[in-house]
Amino acid sequence: MEWQVSRNGSLVLESCTVRAALGRSGVTKASNKREGDGATPLGQYPLRRVLYRADRVAQPQTSLPCRALRRDDGWCDAPDDPAYNRPVRLPYPASHEVLWREDGLYDIILVIGHNDDPPEPGAGSAIFLHCKRDDYAPTEGCVALDAGDVRSLLATARPGDLLRID
Repeated sequence: MEWQVSRNGSLVLESCTVRAALGRSGVTKASNKREGDGATPLGQYPLRRVLYRADRVAQPQTSLPCRALRRDDGWCDAPDDPAYNRPVRLPYPASHEVLWREDGLYDIILVIGHNDDPPEPGAGSAIFLHCKRDDYAPTEGCVALDAGDVRSLLATARPGDLLRID
Protein backbone atom coordinates (compact mmCIF):
# COMPACT_ATOMS: atom_id res chain seq x y z
CA MET A 1 0.00 0.00 0.00
CA GLU A 2 1.18 3.55 -0.64
CA TRP A 3 0.60 6.53 1.63
CA GLN A 4 0.50 9.71 -0.46
CA VAL A 5 1.58 13.04 1.06
CA SER A 6 0.88 16.10 -1.06
CA ARG A 7 2.78 19.37 -0.90
CA ASN A 8 -0.59 21.03 -0.23
CA GLY A 9 -0.55 19.55 3.30
CA SER A 10 -2.61 16.40 3.09
CA LEU A 11 -2.00 12.68 3.38
CA VAL A 12 -4.18 10.25 1.45
CA LEU A 13 -4.44 6.52 2.14
CA GLU A 14 -7.08 4.76 0.08
CA SER A 15 -10.30 6.77 0.71
CA CYS A 16 -9.04 8.58 3.84
CA THR A 17 -7.58 12.12 3.60
CA VAL A 18 -6.08 13.85 6.64
CA ARG A 19 -4.32 17.17 7.20
CA ALA A 20 -0.50 17.13 7.38
CA ALA A 21 2.17 19.62 8.39
CA LEU A 22 5.34 19.68 6.29
CA GLY A 23 8.76 21.32 6.51
CA ARG A 24 9.14 25.03 7.23
CA SER A 25 11.00 25.40 3.91
CA GLY A 26 8.39 23.48 1.92
CA VAL A 27 9.36 20.44 -0.11
CA THR A 28 12.48 19.74 -2.14
CA LYS A 29 13.80 17.04 -4.43
CA ALA A 30 15.44 14.35 -2.37
CA SER A 31 18.66 14.96 -4.32
CA ASN A 32 18.61 18.59 -3.12
CA LYS A 33 17.85 17.77 0.54
CA ARG A 34 20.52 19.06 2.93
CA GLU A 35 20.95 18.67 6.66
CA GLY A 36 19.14 21.44 8.54
CA ASP A 37 17.41 23.00 5.51
CA GLY A 38 13.92 22.50 6.99
CA ALA A 39 12.58 20.96 3.77
CA THR A 40 10.51 17.81 3.42
CA PRO A 41 12.13 15.55 0.79
CA LEU A 42 10.08 14.53 -2.24
CA GLY A 43 10.24 10.84 -3.02
CA GLN A 44 9.03 7.40 -2.08
CA TYR A 45 10.18 5.88 1.21
CA PRO A 46 9.62 2.54 2.95
CA LEU A 47 7.98 2.50 6.39
CA ARG A 48 10.68 1.18 8.75
CA ARG A 49 9.45 1.03 12.35
CA VAL A 50 7.45 2.75 15.06
CA LEU A 51 8.70 4.28 18.31
CA TYR A 52 6.38 5.58 21.03
CA ARG A 53 6.35 7.11 24.51
CA ALA A 54 4.91 4.31 26.67
CA ASP A 55 4.64 6.67 29.64
CA ARG A 56 2.19 8.84 27.64
CA VAL A 57 0.46 6.67 25.03
CA ALA A 58 -0.55 3.06 24.53
CA GLN A 59 1.44 0.98 22.08
CA PRO A 60 0.08 1.71 18.60
CA GLN A 61 -1.67 -1.16 16.86
CA THR A 62 0.44 -1.89 13.81
CA SER A 63 2.08 -4.70 11.87
CA LEU A 64 5.30 -2.70 11.65
CA PRO A 65 8.14 -3.33 14.10
CA CYS A 66 7.36 -1.28 17.20
CA ARG A 67 9.14 -0.48 20.47
CA ALA A 68 8.84 1.93 23.35
CA LEU A 69 11.22 4.89 23.44
CA ARG A 70 13.78 5.10 26.21
CA ARG A 71 14.92 8.31 27.87
CA ASP A 72 18.36 7.88 26.33
CA ASP A 73 17.18 7.48 22.72
CA GLY A 74 18.64 9.95 20.24
CA TRP A 75 19.21 10.29 16.50
CA CYS A 76 22.56 11.42 15.09
CA ASP A 77 22.36 14.45 12.78
CA ALA A 78 26.12 15.14 12.46
CA PRO A 79 27.02 14.53 8.79
CA ASP A 80 30.65 13.73 9.60
CA ASP A 81 29.82 11.14 12.28
CA PRO A 82 29.78 7.39 11.48
CA ALA A 83 26.31 7.14 13.11
CA TYR A 84 24.81 9.86 10.87
CA ASN A 85 21.07 9.36 10.37
CA ARG A 86 21.06 6.44 12.79
CA PRO A 87 19.66 5.96 16.29
CA VAL A 88 22.14 6.57 19.10
CA ARG A 89 22.23 6.28 22.89
CA LEU A 90 22.55 9.49 24.87
CA PRO A 91 24.72 11.07 25.92
CA TYR A 92 26.31 11.05 22.48
CA PRO A 93 29.39 13.11 21.60
CA ALA A 94 28.28 14.30 18.14
CA SER A 95 25.28 16.48 17.25
CA HIS A 96 22.03 14.61 17.72
CA GLU A 97 18.29 14.95 18.20
CA VAL A 98 16.73 13.88 21.50
CA LEU A 99 13.77 11.56 20.84
CA TRP A 100 12.37 11.72 24.40
CA ARG A 101 10.62 15.09 24.00
CA GLU A 102 8.36 16.89 26.42
CA ASP A 103 6.25 18.63 23.75
CA GLY A 104 4.41 15.49 22.57
CA LEU A 105 5.60 15.67 18.97
CA TYR A 106 7.46 12.39 19.31
CA ASP A 107 4.87 10.54 21.40
CA ILE A 108 4.50 8.36 18.27
CA ILE A 109 7.20 8.30 15.59
CA LEU A 110 7.08 6.42 12.29
CA VAL A 111 10.65 6.08 11.04
CA ILE A 112 10.70 6.26 7.25
CA GLY A 113 13.52 5.12 4.98
CA HIS A 114 14.86 8.50 3.87
CA ASN A 115 18.65 8.56 3.33
CA ASP A 116 19.26 5.41 5.32
CA ASP A 117 20.39 2.67 2.95
CA PRO A 118 23.17 3.73 3.32
CA PRO A 119 23.08 7.28 4.71
CA GLU A 120 24.77 9.92 2.54
CA PRO A 121 26.46 12.46 4.81
CA GLY A 122 24.62 15.79 4.77
CA ALA A 123 21.62 14.57 2.73
CA GLY A 124 19.17 14.87 5.63
CA SER A 125 18.52 12.94 8.81
CA ALA A 126 15.67 12.15 11.19
CA ILE A 127 12.91 12.50 8.60
CA PHE A 128 9.96 10.98 10.45
CA LEU A 129 6.19 10.93 10.40
CA HIS A 130 5.18 12.12 13.88
CA CYS A 131 2.51 13.97 15.86
CA LYS A 132 1.71 17.57 14.93
CA ARG A 133 1.79 20.78 16.94
CA ASP A 134 -1.66 22.04 17.95
CA ASP A 135 -1.72 24.58 15.11
CA TYR A 136 -0.14 22.34 12.42
CA ALA A 137 2.96 24.55 12.49
CA PRO A 138 5.66 23.57 9.99
CA THR A 139 8.20 20.91 10.93
CA GLU A 140 11.96 20.77 10.48
CA GLY A 141 11.39 18.53 7.41
CA CYS A 142 9.19 15.75 8.76
CA VAL A 143 5.54 14.98 8.06
CA ALA A 144 3.32 15.62 11.10
CA LEU A 145 -0.28 14.49 11.63
CA ASP A 146 -2.85 14.59 14.40
CA ALA A 147 -2.01 11.82 16.90
CA GLY A 148 -5.36 10.12 16.23
CA ASP A 149 -4.63 10.09 12.51
CA VAL A 150 -1.16 8.64 13.15
CA ARG A 151 -2.74 5.82 15.17
CA SER A 152 -5.45 5.12 12.55
CA LEU A 153 -2.95 4.99 9.72
CA LEU A 154 -0.50 2.80 11.64
CA ALA A 155 -3.29 0.30 12.25
CA THR A 156 -3.45 -0.26 8.48
CA ALA A 157 0.33 -0.18 7.86
CA ARG A 158 2.11 -3.30 6.72
CA PRO A 159 5.78 -4.09 6.14
CA GLY A 160 6.56 -3.14 2.54
CA ASP A 161 4.21 -0.14 2.53
CA LEU A 162 5.57 3.12 1.16
CA LEU A 163 5.22 6.80 1.99
CA ARG A 164 5.24 8.95 -1.16
CA ILE A 165 5.83 12.67 -0.76
CA ASP A 166 5.04 14.69 -3.90
